Amino acid sequence: MVGESGKWVMLLASIWIQAFTGTNFDFSSYSSELKSVLNITQLQLNYLAVASDMGKAFGWCSGVSLMYFPLWVVMFMAAFLGLVGYGFQWLVIQRFITLPYIAVFFLCLIAGCSICWFNTICYVLCIRHFLANRSLALSLSISFNGVSAALYTLIANAINSNDDTLYLLLNAIVPVLISGLVLIPVLHQPQPQPHSVDTIQRDSSVFLCLNILAVVTGLYLLSLYSFSSTVTIARIILGGAIFLLVLLLFLPGIVCSREWSCLTFATRFSLYNTRFTHADPNDRELYKELIGIEDGARNRSGQSTREKKCCLVSVLEREQLTVLGEEHSTKLLVRRWDFWLYYIAYFCGGTIGLVYSNNLGQIAQSLGQYSQTSSLVTLYSTCSFFGRLLAAAPDFLSSKINFARTGWFAVALVPTPIAFILLAISGSEPALHIGTGLIGLSSGFVFAAAVSITSELFGPNSVGVNHNILITNIPLGSCLYGLLAALVYDSNAMSSSHMNWLREMTMCMGRKCYLQTFIWWSCISMVGLVSSFLLFIRTKQAYDNFEINNNGNRTETM
Repeated sequence: MVGESGKWVMLLASIWIQAFTGTNFDFSSYSSELKSVLNITQLQLNYLAVASDMGKAFGWCSGVSLMYFPLWVVMFMAAFLGLVGYGFQWLVIQRFITLPYIAVFFLCLIAGCSICWFNTICYVLCIRHFLANRSLALSLSISFNGVSAALYTLIANAINSNDDTLYLLLNAIVPVLISGLVLIPVLHQPQPQPHSVDTIQRDSSVFLCLNILAVVTGLYLLSLYSFSSTVTIARIILGGAIFLLVLLLFLPGIVCSREWSCLTFATRFSLYNTRFTHADPNDRELYKELIGIEDGARNRSGQSTREKKCCLVSVLEREQLTVLGEEHSTKLLVRRWDFWLYYIAYFCGGTIGLVYSNNLGQIAQSLGQYSQTSSLVTLYSTCSFFGRLLAAAPDFLSSKINFARTGWFAVALVPTPIAFILLAISGSEPALHIGTGLIGLSSGFVFAAAVSITSELFGPNSVGVNHNILITNIPLGSCLYGLLAALVYDSNAMSSSHMNWLREMTMCMGRKCYLQTFIWWSCISMVGLVSSFLLFIRTKQAYDNFEINNNGNRTETM
């Protein structure tokens, strides 16, 4: 029973880490001030955002560190990276010290590494203690990363709502405090418990209740953050948010003690994940799985070559996946058409939403709505939170709706081009808020669902290395999409009639600043949508085959 309660404590620790370490979401809240202090162009500011995203490319370092250091040491290493990266940026923006641009670039890179290292800590905690329901645990934990901006906005407003530079100071200090808060549970982790069918079903019902409470938390933040302009009200709302986060710890015990677990919510996920669970609880093997040191099984099931009826059919059927969970080495992965369709869909879908959030500060400023920047950042992150929660919908609805996860992935990308078209058509405040919410919802789903899709399509034992290959599209997209936006912004700033000395030369006002960018981004996101649809068509048969086998196994056991 200690182990049962202990694993929920570990999940709560993971949730708290995610909720207070998503520091990349509030970049737009202080980016304009940073641009002013450094006296740089929009193009140079974009490179700082790229540097932060480049930190994700070094995520494998945290996995390697876990093989040689205890988990709590790596956690504080992540906190130290954030303290240095954001702390020195705060000193620069406060003009306590002066650093060259290249030094600030390096600080942004270090800060980006901090975020990725914290994510790795959460992955380890979820995978170790929820072997059967790890995707539900990961989805729930990752989703709370989306409320970071809302929480940081409340904390900043509770201290001083007129100081945007507070975000950098909070980014440096809060993760350190959270690491200290969860240190004791991390040091006293229970041993992973064997899971039975009853345990899996009971855990599924608890996860459903936790997701419901998570939705309540998101609605609470979304509906009340706009009233947090005064210090007193912000403190009251922040207290309510922390209460909801603490309530997550007691909910599993309440559910089990009242025997609500008898209302089992059968999901394909529970049975499915048992099929791909890495059962060895040994720590070293877990870390190897996480960073993909082991390639796993390399044997490929035979696939028949179909006759070419037409060009489109031959493309769709070429080396088509027929089995889920088949292990893919790196060499085999890069040969797969399905991987590149997946890569393009992520690159043109979720990543472009992340770049949009990095530019929110300048977008709001150019439209004369700079005072709305914090609200827009909070709106984006909260909608991203809901999108991440929705990533668990395929698991909860699988008993009623037989739909491939790649199909849900394609549906989730639909709002992104719609949002950019809306932003291109209208520069009004309602359009900006609606577009921001849609993009946050879409990109949030992509970020949360990606780990499960990678595991399903290309094997769970190789998910670490394969997913790290997939997310190389994030720094690449951040650079290319941000470069496009910065070039359009600076070209319009140079031709603007508001050219008045150095600072005014790098400031653009009006819809023209981002109009062409929104048009380009809408076209690019359409490419991602088409790619995700082709991926769904190519993988649908594999999901159908799995469902048939799964139903057959259920019939045999009954």
